[in-house]
Amino acid sequence: MSKTIYIADDEENILELMSSLLKKEGFIVKTFNNGIDLLDEFYVSPANLVILDIIMPGMDGLSICALLRKLSNVPIIIVSALDSEIDKVTGITLGCDDYISKPFSHLELVARVKAIFRRIQLDQEPQVFSLDLVFGDITINEQQRSASIKGEKVNLTQTEFSLITYLIKNSNRAVSREELLRKIWNFKLKELDSRATDDAVKRLRKKLTFYNSNVAIQTVRGYGFRIFCDVDKKRT
Repeated sequence: MSKTIYIADDEENILELMSSLLKKEGFIVKTFNNGIDLLDEFYVSPANLVILDIIMPGMDGLSICALLRKLSNVPIIIVSALDSEIDKVTGITLGCDDYISKPFSHLELVARVKAIFRRIQLDQEPQVFSLDLVFGDITINEQQRSASIKGEKVNLTQTEFSLITYLIKNSNRAVSREELLRKIWNFKLKELDSRATDDAVKRLRKKLTFYNSNVAIQTVRGYGFRIFCDVDKKRT
């Protein structure tokens, strides 16, 4: 079944270009001149992926991204002429899965979209030969990019999955915010003034609490985060 993509951008030529490129790849595309119309349509009929510009009339793309993230784990790509590190960090803080700067190449847009759908497909395909990563009551399957707590599947965004996997693999130490930005989001910041990773960790904590997990993420003041389970906590 073809995947449905919603695109919101107030630049008609950009909107038509993205729509044309993705339709040629077999996707079903619905376009919107503002984010509010996209959000209204999403409430009625959710898409498989959303592409948002930042600067739009009525409500900016970052605000739409934040609202969508509260509603759904749908993959979100920000496509914007605002290409500073701060803009990218803000988008990721609010929960977007990818950020493409304008102007972009035709191949780049299609490749980014297909890469997201490939990762989602891996979540759904059973893997006969796979090794699980276990930490506390959490089980991570990297091949399927799936996570479960006490045997119950947990719905994580692609970013949340990568984040908790990296923290678990480095559970013997505290991981700095700057390291997470480099390793998870491929950012290279000389100075990090904003706690760009905090919101992603906050979303993970809510899900851990919801499933009553014995795993928690501790904030290391002025540095970053450390993941631990109840056994570690009792020892301290």
